[in-house]
Amino acid sequence: MTEENKNEPQDKAVDEEVAREMEGVPEHMRDDGEADETSEENPLDEALAKLKADLEAAMQDVLYARADTQNVRRRLEKEVQDARNYAATGFARDILSVSDNLARALDHIPEELRENEKSKHFIAGIEATQRELEKVFTQNGITRIASTGMPLDPNQHQAMMEVPTDEAEPGTIVQEMQAGYMIKDRLLRPAMVGVAKKPD
Repeated sequence: MTEENKNEPQDKAVDEEVAREMEGVPEHMRDDGEADETSEENPLDEALAKLKADLEAAMQDVLYARADTQNVRRRLEKEVQDARNYAATGFARDILSVSDNLARALDHIPEELRENEKSKHFIAGIEATQRELEKVFTQNGITRIASTGMPLDPNQHQAMMEVPTDEAEPGTIVQEMQAGYMIKDRLLRPAMVGVAKKPD
């Protein structure tokens, strides 16, 4: 008996034992040891490609989220800065009428009262109040708009009338009826002015 013939009963016994063990295993789960290598690689390649695509998409989402966060932060910083710069806007508009009335009162004081010893101190007090008010305006970034002698700027001046004259170029402001003011770089109130025009 040859060596091969001796091993045959053993191989047959092993095959029968394996067959018995595999009886309860579903067909699709059986591994016969001859699986095609490419069929194992393809699902792995597909899974790897899908993971790479998911990673790229996630990285893109992170970049978009970071950009959005940065934009929101910049916008909030600007809003905070604007709130600081222009917080006094409403109050300043209201107090301008007080300043106007104070200026009108000083403009309409008769000359004899200015020379009177008793009223001199009273007038000096009003003038000091006006100077203090102007100082407070300056501290809060509120500045008066230059008008008389300047060309009309529709962003800062409101033309109320035309004044026929040869003494100024047409379009030049020759009269200011109400002072205008800026707060920082924003218009607080336009100056109401009269503008020169050529006489008829």
